[in-house]
Parts: sequence; C-alpha cells; structure tokens
Amino acid sequence: MLPQKMKKAITDNPKQLANLIDLVNLPSTLRDFVGQSQISHLGCFVRVWSYIKTNNLQDPNNKNVVNCDEKLKSILLGKQQVELVELPALIKLHFPKQKKFP
Repeated sequence: MLPQKMKKAITDNPKQLANLIDLVNLPSTLRDFVGQSQISHLGCFVRVWSYIKTNNLQDPNNKNVVNCDEKLKSILLGKQQVELVELPALIKLHFPKQKKFP
C-alpha cells in the first residue's frame, strides 16, 4: 500500500515512476555491491536497505542513522555514518542523469 503523497506524485507525473523502475547499467562500484550489471533505482535502494538490515548497521541508539561498514562506504562516498534521509540521494549519484522531456 503506497502512502498518499506517493500516490499523488505518481498520478501527477507517471514519468517519475518510470525513472524509478527502468533498468539502468550500473557503474563498477555499485555493480560490485549489488551483484548485477543492471538494476532500477528502486531495486538498488531495496538491495542497499536489505544489506543494512541484514548486517545490523543501523545505530542502536538512533535508528535514523546508519553506521557504514567498508562495503557500504564504497558506494556512499566513504562516509562513516549516513542518515536514512540521505540514502536515496547518495544512491542516486551512481545513476546517469535522466533526460528531461518537455
């Protein structure tokens, strides 16, 4: 079930959804982390989040902060800690810029 804001964003701009689910060729650092040569923005975020949860990388005192291990640092600009709200933007940096259509 999607939150109301997300439903509105998708119905207002279907191209935004297409950008999230289109497969994209990955750069080598992200390809090594994900284990695939192509993945969508959304799929990549899900893989990163799954890795964080599996390896218990969330700070026990503040669940909004992720303590990065070496593997995670390789895709998150070498940061020691990252706030959850920063994750999508940091992951997006690895994807090519989308052309804007009129």
